Amino acid sequence: MGLLSNRLDKKNLKPGDHIYSWRHAYIYAHHGVYLGDDKVVHFTRLGQEVGTGTGLDVLIISSMPPPRLVTCPTCNHTDISNGIITSCLNCFLNGGLLYRFEYSVNPVVFLANPRGGTCTLAASDPPETVIHRANYLVKNGFGCYNILKNNCIHFAIYCKTGRLVSDKKTMSPSRLMASIIGQPLEAVFSSSLKLAKASGVAPYCVNRYVDDIGKKSDVVS
Repeated sequence: MGLLSNRLDKKNLKPGDHIYSWRHAYIYAHHGVYLGDDKVVHFTRLGQEVGTGTGLDVLIISSMPPPRLVTCPTCNHTDISNGIITSCLNCFLNGGLLYRFEYSVNPVVFLANPRGGTCTLAASDPPETVIHRANYLVKNGFGCYNILKNNCIHFAIYCKTGRLVSDKKTMSPSRLMASIIGQPLEAVFSSSLKLAKASGVAPYCVNRYVDDIGKKSDVVS
């Protein structure tokens, strides 16, 4: 994994990969799971979703590709009542570049990466398990779309790990960070964090670490 980029050539795609493509000048990314044979499963908004009640709802009107003047001969979006779409890779990318979400990332690399939503400390399950989950959810749905709590990245991470964050409360970020890092790792992170503090990046990176599904305590499988 590159420190600042997870760019991926299409020829290196593997079934079970968690992929994403940036939208609207890198403001947000759309995530999905590659099934193989040029097919991607992804979770989209269909009007039944729960918004934030803020300007974010206006900004991210939909994670679905906009209507095309020419119908794609490969994709079939006639049955998307649960918000989960199986489309070709080109329709998923919607003109954007291809990236691969990385799993089992080293904590130091995770903290040094300034952009969230590109990697996790959690390990991925085998590709066949990932694909089985994705196909199961195509038929059974993934619940009501929520921009913050149940969106395309939650869908893809669940397919990859079988893990979801529960609704129960957790300890404060500072306390949780202390319990996770402890004394042995504090020295390892100190140089990176000191450098980041000057720009205000450190609190953001620490919160990302605490909130990562590979470290959260309120996770159910």
